[in-house]
Amino acid sequence: MFLVRVLFNLNKQWEKSFFFIYQHYIIPGNFQEALNDGKFWLSMKHSITYLIVVPLIQIFSILIAITLNRKLKGLSFFRSAYYIPVITSMVAVSITWKWLLNSDGLLNNILVNFGILDTPISFLDNPDFALYTVMFVTLWKGLGYYMVIYLAGLQSIPAELEEAAKIDGAKTWQVWRYITIPLLKPSILLSSVLSAMAALRVFDEVYVMTGGGPMNSTIVANLYIYETAFTKYRFGYAAALGFFLAIVVGIFTFINFKFLGGGPNYNE
Repeated sequence: MFLVRVLFNLNKQWEKSFFFIYQHYIIPGNFQEALNDGKFWLSMKHSITYLIVVPLIQIFSILIAITLNRKLKGLSFFRSAYYIPVITSMVAVSITWKWLLNSDGLLNNILVNFGILDTPISFLDNPDFALYTVMFVTLWKGLGYYMVIYLAGLQSIPAELEEAAKIDGAKTWQVWRYITIPLLKPSILLSSVLSAMAALRVFDEVYVMTGGGPMNSTIVANLYIYETAFTKYRFGYAAALGFFLAIVVGIFTFINFKFLGGGPNYNE
């Protein structure tokens, strides 16, 4: 019994020592290293740059939703066509666009053969615009998803409000400025939050199309965290990096709620 007691106490002391070391040295060390990690902050800069997609995807999605919110021939076909990229695997989409955009890909062949270009453009191999090329793929794939959100928002607006405004002499742009857009605020908020979170956490298309290259010009935070955890097997440090990314996501989510929060008021 004495031996068991001694071993039990030694085990407890080891556990206390282990957690003391972990809490007082390992955790602060990871955060300190993250603050001084230039490559991580470069990847964070690229992730924040990726937010350019957010306003663009809102504008184009609203325009498409407006177009498809009318009685047109073949309307169901066009709605389905715009939504097909959404249900397609991002890996498949990325591989397809990589094949199209390579220096020897289909797009360059068409542009060169028609005399529009003298030499092929390396869309994915040029550090100056490789990131923006990947952003275009994200924009293209996400349009249908956010279009559905805005289409639902448009169809939820009472038709009598727009009719009353037109009877009072309001022009089409005035109806959109003072009725439609304000009543779309909940849809705009939802789409902005979702697209901002997706942009900051982007991974698949970057991993497949460029792998973070060339010259780290497309390395984003999620990809760097993935490489840290599953290539270098530094799971604790990757968790610390993820904590910083979560803070940035939270900040931009708060900004969206601050400027776009509040539901529609049908009585104004």
